[in-house]
Amino acid sequence: MTLQAFFTPRGVAVIGSTAEGKIGYELIRQLREGGFDCAYAVNPKAQGAFGARGFTTVSAIDAPVDLAVIASPASTVIDVLEDCARAGVRAVVIITAGFAEIGNRAGEEAIKRTARQHGLRVIGPNCAGILNTRHRLFASLETRPPAGDVAFISQSGALGGAVLSWAEEQGVGFSKFVSYGNRVDVDEIDLLPYLAEDPETKVGALYIESVVDGRAFMRAVQTFTRVKPLIVIKSGRSAAGQRATLSHTGSLAGADAVYDAALRECGAIRVDGVEEMFDLCKGFVSLPPVKGRRVVIVTNSGGPGVLAADRAEALGLQLPEPEGAVREALKQRLPPNCALKNPIDLTVEGTEAGYRETLTTLLADYDAARNYDAARNYDAARNYDAARNYDAALAIDVSTPYLDSVALARGVAAAAQATGKPVAANFMAGRIVADGIAYLSAHGVPNFVTGERALTVLARMAEWGEAQIRLQAAGSEKPAIEIETRSLPTGPLLEPTAMAWLKENGVSVPEFRFVTAETEVAAACRSIGYPVVMKVVSPDIIHKSDVGGVQLNIRDDDAARAAFAALQQAARGKDFRGVIIYPQLSGGQEVLIGLSRDPQFGPVVALGLGGIYTEVWRDVALRLAPIDHAGALAMMREIRSYPLLAGARGRPAADLDALAELLVAVSRLPLIYPEIAEVDLNPVMVFARAPRARRGAVAVDVRIIRKEPA
Repeated sequence: MTLQAFFTPRGVAVIGSTAEGKIGYELIRQLREGGFDCAYAVNPKAQGAFGARGFTTVSAIDAPVDLAVIASPASTVIDVLEDCARAGVRAVVIITAGFAEIGNRAGEEAIKRTARQHGLRVIGPNCAGILNTRHRLFASLETRPPAGDVAFISQSGALGGAVLSWAEEQGVGFSKFVSYGNRVDVDEIDLLPYLAEDPETKVGALYIESVVDGRAFMRAVQTFTRVKPLIVIKSGRSAAGQRATLSHTGSLAGADAVYDAALRECGAIRVDGVEEMFDLCKGFVSLPPVKGRRVVIVTNSGGPGVLAADRAEALGLQLPEPEGAVREALKQRLPPNCALKNPIDLTVEGTEAGYRETLTTLLADYDAARNYDAARNYDAARNYDAARNYDAALAIDVSTPYLDSVALARGVAAAAQATGKPVAANFMAGRIVADGIAYLSAHGVPNFVTGERALTVLARMAEWGEAQIRLQAAGSEKPAIEIETRSLPTGPLLEPTAMAWLKENGVSVPEFRFVTAETEVAAACRSIGYPVVMKVVSPDIIHKSDVGGVQLNIRDDDAARAAFAALQQAARGKDFRGVIIYPQLSGGQEVLIGLSRDPQFGPVVALGLGGIYTEVWRDVALRLAPIDHAGALAMMREIRSYPLLAGARGRPAADLDALAELLVAVSRLPLIYPEIAEVDLNPVMVFARAPRARRGAVAVDVRIIRKEPA
């Protein structure tokens, strides 16, 4: 069945005591006071409440019932589910606690079995219920929020209730709310696709603590974000939530970093807390789409304008100064004491007309601006295309008691309406701007507590617009890759075996030789060509450089034999298997590429620059594997040290296409070899794009970790 019965039921049965102070009593009160007439009370005494009739069983109700809300003791829940099934109910919300959250997993399994047996869909147990404001359905113990366009799904009932309580104060209304608690059946994976098609929902908000099936979660998120923005709070950013790992890649791809990567890949917007979530919900509901990063700030006070400008640049927004016809138009319309940079400072003498004319001029589309200026005989109009119009604006009003904030709000709102562009406001502060803020709200212009918070909203909305372009270009869900699985080589995966395995799987590696005896080492080095690098091979030595297990810049036969002896000495008392020899490579950029497996999301591929960039700065990009060529290039652009690859300060650009090919090949390995737990290629050497005498990107060291036996 669909989830429609949860949100638009013909009738609702509340199962539980209706004695004053009991949960059943409060649920009936919520439903009746919220305006839902077809609510029925079910309890052994057939006791009604608030005008709702009472019955002893659900099946005894003499009217259609599509939804049951259970608040009876945990020991009665299975019998109630059986009764619901007999009555033809198909949607059940279990408010009752006392299941997995206190260790009663058997009780939860019994709910699952009974629900599957009778075709019931279940939200809960141990949840705060559901709301559908437009259907006047308040099947929850939480505050009834104002109706609006935001659907909120929360794994935590307590946080969900707090958000609903703040809604009116924050100027955000809700279409639907679901607290799914212990998620025996329905959770965000079911709810997001349903809400994506819900005409009453414009924006989604989601609070999660964990997911069960990471890939299914990603599909559900992407189904939603293809049509509507989704704002996500994911708790657990702290180091305490990171899993212990053995490799560099595993430590970099901690659980929270993988959630970040998954949400970004799906086009969702992750925020740190409720405050930013409310801001973004308000922005997405109230503002037109933000189609670019060119923003203008119009203020009547320099200080807040400068603070806002600092924040804008930190967010990656652009604040170009007005030029050409736009600047000439502003000169004609504003007093000479106004600053015509960006921020545009109207000074304390800024008026309704000043805000209106300034914002309209700056936000007008090209044709409109050209015609507007031409009508006033501005010769500079022809230069307008050299100074492209702005994508969005922030209007700041720092009021004093004698200023009419409503008049200034009229000017801002008129410009927003005339241009159809996103205009956010920051009218400060307190009661002296209360009427102005009310006017803005009534005319669709959202006001934010600070200019910095308003600009954060504009920046995140621009990011979402960019993600939409990427998602639409990618088309529907990627087709499944048909891959025949194989087994890893048997025995210890020492470097010679691992290097041969990489080469066999399309990962570029340098020429190498594996030598077990000193008598063979000189000939092996000559066959590669001096200078060479020599490394110890031993299952007992993991970090070779820590024990002197790497010899560099070996230039002749005598040095080769001496290096072999030194490595043999470094492995004294350990299982020495021999040495591996490579050409001495120079002139490339060191990069780390790796794989790990996340418990929820599966294989993850990581990319970072070598050395301090990954070890100290943790400058790394993550993607869920496998990736394609475009995804690999996007990973490179995501790391902060990307300019070093792209050719900063006169350095030659690295062969990014070759690196992308290597990344794609590595990302497919965990699908081909299910035994892989983690892989480190550290370093990979990436050479200049052209000219080149060797392949553009080669893995020069590898470590493979198998999965633990089940």
